[in-house]
Amino acid sequence: MGTCRICNATSAFIGRELGVCLPCIRENPRDSLSVARDAHARSRAAFGLPDRPPDDPEGVPCALCVNECRIPENGFGYCGVRQNLGGRLEGVSSGRGKFSWYHDPLPSNCVADWVCPGGTGEGYPQFARCPGPEEGCKNLAVFFHACTFDCLYCQNWQYRLKTSDPATSTPESLAAHVDRWTTCICYFGGDPAAQLPFALEASRAATSRARGRILRICWETNGSMSERLLDEMVEISLSTGGCVKFDLKAWDEALHVALTGITNRRTLANFARAAKELHRRPVPPLLVASTLLVPGYVDEREVGGIASFLASLDPQIPYSLLGFHPHFYLSDLPRTPAALARKCLETARDAGLSRVKIGNVHLLG
Repeated sequence: MGTCRICNATSAFIGRELGVCLPCIRENPRDSLSVARDAHARSRAAFGLPDRPPDDPEGVPCALCVNECRIPENGFGYCGVRQNLGGRLEGVSSGRGKFSWYHDPLPSNCVADWVCPGGTGEGYPQFARCPGPEEGCKNLAVFFHACTFDCLYCQNWQYRLKTSDPATSTPESLAAHVDRWTTCICYFGGDPAAQLPFALEASRAATSRARGRILRICWETNGSMSERLLDEMVEISLSTGGCVKFDLKAWDEALHVALTGITNRRTLANFARAAKELHRRPVPPLLVASTLLVPGYVDEREVGGIASFLASLDPQIPYSLLGFHPHFYLSDLPRTPAALARKCLETARDAGLSRVKIGNVHLLG
């Protein structure tokens, strides 16, 4: 049970730590975001991360993502894995990354499993080993230990425990884990946006090792990377049969900032940019979108805005609505009500999308 610090409303659908309700975020974004920033500052301080993207006029610029940090001497960027030491950015790079990995049997619980080659055989024989699920094969799941957002409901918040760990690995060492039964690599986290130069280098090394065999390169991302890096991601996924899975967290910008700490402008622009390439490979789908239905915040109005945006680009874009489980700084919220999930599903279809599903059904309340 939380209380809104703007209107004093009390509800089980107001996060205690966030301290502001959805109507106030929409109707009074200035005051609401002031409250939300306090919550983000607390969540960042708990892990020694900058409370906002640094903007030091004398700092070293980093242009890899939407935050466009200008990092002060001895300071870190917002993602926590790049530091200004003596006027140079040190830490992760195209040659060193911070991540964990594991092999995940196919078909996995990937956001795109209902449309991807590993889960359905779409794209067979060019991009899939068989016309159905690739049972007996596996995915190399790469979990990055950094992120460009600060989602208060982060489902994988534990990555923050390793962000400051100095240990790094090379692209070649990661690529070495691709064996004859590995048919895809999926980068997630955290978020690959914080370490894309490394992920791209590792992908090139892995596809080189697997020459002549199927090896799809896929991404689960918040979409905040630079245009240049997005284009490289899209190209390698297009050529290998992989997909780029965008987690579209909210449509309203104020709500997006309240929940994640960061604007969604770059994310939406990047999705539209990538959608221009859809005609180059209709099957399997290049782009997949998902939205976590955070109760009390992400409602049918948010889903309707996102779905209309997707439909304006291509009504065939697959869109998955995901059930929410309480986590991190929004651990006091309930699970997504089943009625809300059904309403959001109808809203997305009414907006013109033809490929929509409810994911994580077992999490619905």
